Amino acid sequence: MALNRFNINEIRKQFPVLDQHVYGKPLVYFDNAATTQKPLCVIERERDYYLHENCNIHRGVHYLSQMATEAYENARKTVAQFVNAKQPQEIVFTRGTTESLNLLATSLGQLLVNQGDKVVVSAMEHHSNMVPWQQMLMRSKGELLVIRMDKKGVLDLNHYEELLKQRPKIVSIAHISNTLGTVNPIKEMIAMAHKYDIPVIIDGAQSMAHQVIDVQDLDCDFYVFSGHKMYAPMGIGGLYGKMEWLEKMPPYQFGGEMVDTVSFEKTTFNKVPFKFEAGTPNVGAALGLETAVKFIQSFDRQEVEAYEDELLEYATEQLANIEGTRFIGQAPKRNGLISFVIDGIHPYDLGTIIDKMGVAVRTGHHCAEPVMTFFGIPGTVRASFAMYNTKEEINIFVKAVERAANMLK
Repeated sequence: MALNRFNINEIRKQFPVLDQHVYGKPLVYFDNAATTQKPLCVIERERDYYLHENCNIHRGVHYLSQMATEAYENARKTVAQFVNAKQPQEIVFTRGTTESLNLLATSLGQLLVNQGDKVVVSAMEHHSNMVPWQQMLMRSKGELLVIRMDKKGVLDLNHYEELLKQRPKIVSIAHISNTLGTVNPIKEMIAMAHKYDIPVIIDGAQSMAHQVIDVQDLDCDFYVFSGHKMYAPMGIGGLYGKMEWLEKMPPYQFGGEMVDTVSFEKTTFNKVPFKFEAGTPNVGAALGLETAVKFIQSFDRQEVEAYEDELLEYATEQLANIEGTRFIGQAPKRNGLISFVIDGIHPYDLGTIIDKMGVAVRTGHHCAEPVMTFFGIPGTVRASFAMYNTKEEINIFVKAVERAANMLK
């Protein structure tokens, strides 16, 4: 099925959660950067697994175990194809972006980072792509280097080049900022780091639902993502890694499927990717992730991106008409979300009032406190969009913001 922007009602029918009222008002859901809603096909696939296939995977010889194992590994193949990995084994299933980054900070950090070494992140990172590196470097007495950005939310690539000359061991940067919507020039940044033989990790939490990801074209060493931000269940996500790195990295956790042989004297570990998948995985959610991928692929991706960009542009234009509105993050290339403040009004107060009007947005620092410190604000109101949102919802949202602002002034 190809997307027809004028048939948006057919898309919305696949998301029954949107067809409800809160506080007596039709729900307008603009919190997609935090988590997207789930289509019926994803919900039904996870339900079907527990009804008919539920079993622990790998090593079991009976029918249900074999069937569940095959389904799980087929899901890995689907995700690998979705990001154009060279082979399915380059996909490690995790609970999501946060666990993937913690895995890398622990395992890749152990492999590469010695006392006094450095890691590069950007000034717009989510805490999940900052705190794990910070904690790892505290143990190694290393240094976290931060790429500067300007007041529009654009990274300073000249400064990035200067940091690369300090020979950091790892670069880890967001594809799309969860606070500013900035789409970073990651392909260029990856190439710049590779000139110094520095591996690059891309935090793709905000990009997988909105852009076509080709890890071979990007030439990133790692790409991490969360299922729940791309129409899949919570508690599932993944880590793409080049096989050459995954084979060299030590395990992250121990026990269960990640072992090969065990004795009291010595343990050997399983091959990639199982080496990084200790314990019983969330099989049902992995099958839900596969279904979400197929759901996304059922649309014309360029048309979806164009439609979402149209929503973003329209919402920006309408909000700009409200007196005192100031946008936080005005990079030339943005995707998926708007962050803003209204002079003299705390974001939390604004968000609380428009919630009573049926509009769901996110307020606060969005797990990116240093970004808020940089802009000298306590937080923002963040409205984030998905393919099932409409201009009519934006009109409701803007009217709610205007009304709430007038009440609070």
